This record gives sequence, C-alpha cells and structure tokens, in this order.
Amino acid sequence: MTARDPIADLRRIAFLLERANEATYRVRAFRSAANALGALPAGEVAERARTGKLTELSGVGDVTARCVSESLAGEEPVYLRRLLATEGTDLDEAAAKLRDTLRGDCHTHSDWSDGGSPIEEMALAAVELGHEYVVLTDHSPRLKVARGLTADRLRKQLDHVAAVNEALPKGFRILTGIEVDILADGSLDQDDELLARLDVVVGSVHSGLNDDRAKMTRRMLAAIANPHLDILGHCTGRMVSSRPAGVTGPGDRGHRARTRKESDFDAEAVFAACAEHDVAVEINSRPERQDPPKRLIRRALEAGCWFAINTDAHAPGQLDWQRFGCERAALCGVPADRVVNTWKADRLVKWTAGRR
Repeated sequence: MTARDPIADLRRIAFLLERANEATYRVRAFRSAANALGALPAGEVAERARTGKLTELSGVGDVTARCVSESLAGEEPVYLRRLLATEGTDLDEAAAKLRDTLRGDCHTHSDWSDGGSPIEEMALAAVELGHEYVVLTDHSPRLKVARGLTADRLRKQLDHVAAVNEALPKGFRILTGIEVDILADGSLDQDDELLARLDVVVGSVHSGLNDDRAKMTRRMLAAIANPHLDILGHCTGRMVSSRPAGVTGPGDRGHRARTRKESDFDAEAVFAACAEHDVAVEINSRPERQDPPKRLIRRALEAGCWFAINTDAHAPGQLDWQRFGCERAALCGVPADRVVNTWKADRLVKWTAGRR
C-alpha cells in the first residue's frame, strides 16, 4: 500500500483532539511528535520506523510511534480512525447555513501570548477550514498571566505578520488585531497610535468582573464609545464549565476554565451604545464560555447590534469551534447579514477603518 504522510496524520489527530476540547497533554503529545519528526532529514522517519528507533526521539512515545508506523504502512492510524468515528453530530440546517456564510474568524491567539501554536500554524489551519482570513488578536500588556504584548512586541508582531502573509496561499490573509483589555476606567490597554494601525480591535473585560452594576456599565460604555474598539468580546465574562479550556500555551495554568457567574451590567444601555457606535457584539464560541447567554444575544439583536461569531481559539483545532457559536446564534434568530465576519476581508477592514 502507498504510504501516508505520518506527520500530517499526527497533526490531524492533534487538531481533532483540540476541537473535542480534550486534555492539553494529549494534544501536546501528538504535536510534539509531529514537530520532532518534521525536523528529521527525508527518509529518516521511515528508517527509524523500520528499525524500531522512533521512540528514541524526544517527543515520540509508544502511541505516536504506532500511529507513524501505521501511516507509513499506508493505513489510516487506528487512533485517527476512532476520533473520526466519534467526532460528534451534524449541525442543524439553520446553524449549518450560518456557518457556511462565515468567511473568517475575528478573535484568535498565537504563542506570542497565551496560545499554543505559532502564527503560521494557526493560519494554515484556518486555510484548511476554508476561511478567507483570520484576525490575530493576542492579548494586551496588562494581562501578564497571558503574556500580553507590549507596544514594542506588538510592533514586531505586525512586521512578522506582514512577512507571513507573503508566504500564505493566494486568497487568504492574516488581519492584524488585538484583544485589548478594557481597563477599570473604560480605557483600552494599548497605545492609540498602535490601535489605529490594526485591522480589528476586540475589547474585553478580564479583571474586576465582580464590579457592581453601575461601575461595570460605566466602564463598558466608555470603552464602546472609543473609536478604536470594533468588537465587544465575551461581554459577561461568564464560565459555564469547569473543564480545562484546552489552552496549550504558556498561559495554560492561568487560563483553565472554571465556573464563574456573569458580570452585572445594564444590558439595555450597553447594547444600545453598541448599536449607536457601530460596535459588534461577539458571540464567543468557546464551549466553557457560551458568552453572551442566549437571552442577551436576543436583546442585542433587538437593539440593532452587529455580531461577530468568533472562536477565541488558542490552538488550531479550536478554530473549528465556530459551529458552537453558530448554533446559539441560529437559535436566537441572528441573520447572516448582521454578522460582520460573513463579510469579505476588504469590507471588514473598510468598516473598522471608517470607525476610526
């Protein structure tokens, strides 16, 4: 039988484990093995498999070595086959139709902050999913647990993204962005000059989540009125699951999910301000967030808000979590023409630039 690509099979297994929100150590085992094998000269993988020396490599264990041997023998690895057989149910018609209209993802992270994979790897996974663009939104400086980007590091990242875009497949691009902290006074945690250079700015509250209703409302309204803010991220800050979030980067320990109640704010005032200032409300697709809850999605829709159905992905497999956001959006009657990431990249960037 014709040999398969064992490195591609290992990466596919890691992707499916991430998508299923499996434990980080399982994902890391397959990604580490793929990276170790990818660094070898041509032909050495097959030679090591033939002589039983795969596990002598750092990062390759018995399970991953078995997958490699099965791939080289032309067989679909048993581990991969089992994952594909249990990967879940199909979306219902309305959610599937909405998912098919999405052209990109406006909230993703890389290993420059608390994500687990390089920018290039995140971009190529988005290409495989059929995206036309992905917005890179690593964290801002105040979120130290997530290795937030200082102004200098963000400038370096912008140069790096420009270089990566030159090498990506035609028709796909990485848009520049940030998930900027909304500070206690409602200001945004990055230099205005840099925010003005970015394609998309997502603003989220990460601290003081138990502030009283009046204080939190003032804070959010001030941020929404800022012309640099394009998308209001996970607006209630809630966590509905105590399972690990699947983050595989340096911020893993700080970003394990835990149950957390919603922040209290005047939703009517906040969503009215979003509609007035042309700020989109994020429908965050992370399984442990499901933020905002459906009742608030409906209120934002009634207020006339735009939406962005985002994954908040910290790993390649999580980029396929948009299905979860689409399910909740469809249940709330959100039409595709109210979702900004159904737009082509040029229209999205024109919209954000016009808001500046």
